[in-house]
Amino acid sequence: MSHIAYIGFGSNLGDSLAILEQVKEEINNCTGLSLKRSSSVYRTRPIEVADSQNDYINAVFELDSSLAPEALLMELAAIEDRHGRVRGKVRNIARTLDLDLLLVGNLVVNNNTLTLPHPRIFQRAFVLFPLFDLFPDLEIPRQGIVRLLIENVRDQEIIRL
Repeated sequence: MSHIAYIGFGSNLGDSLAILEQVKEEINNCTGLSLKRSSSVYRTRPIEVADSQNDYINAVFELDSSLAPEALLMELAAIEDRHGRVRGKVRNIARTLDLDLLLVGNLVVNNNTLTLPHPRIFQRAFVLFPLFDLFPDLEIPRQGIVRLLIENVRDQEIIRL
């Protein structure tokens, strides 16, 4: 069974625009995944960070996925690992690549490895603006409709490239 999934892309180390293009290819090369569309690309300031960091490059991908959500999450982690993603105890550190599984259809999941929809979509301009590009009337289960949620993050600095 195929689902529409939305993936958040972020990068603020290395050539982020080149990494964005590489990730699109890698997604299309994964069995069970097909990139349908990509949002506009945005530049955003890091949030909730203790140190000085470069701005992020952000986008959202819309995929067709025949993978179970947990398997999709594992594929995304493997792509991050290939791009040198370092995981540790410190949150929000600078990174070459961050892929967040935002939504899979209208599934609601909350277990030890996965929470769907991503619990902080409604708080993040760097997710909502790209989602608005793709599907302004998308309803995020338990959070609301993108075109309405975006009003709550208009104070966050975000620049369409």
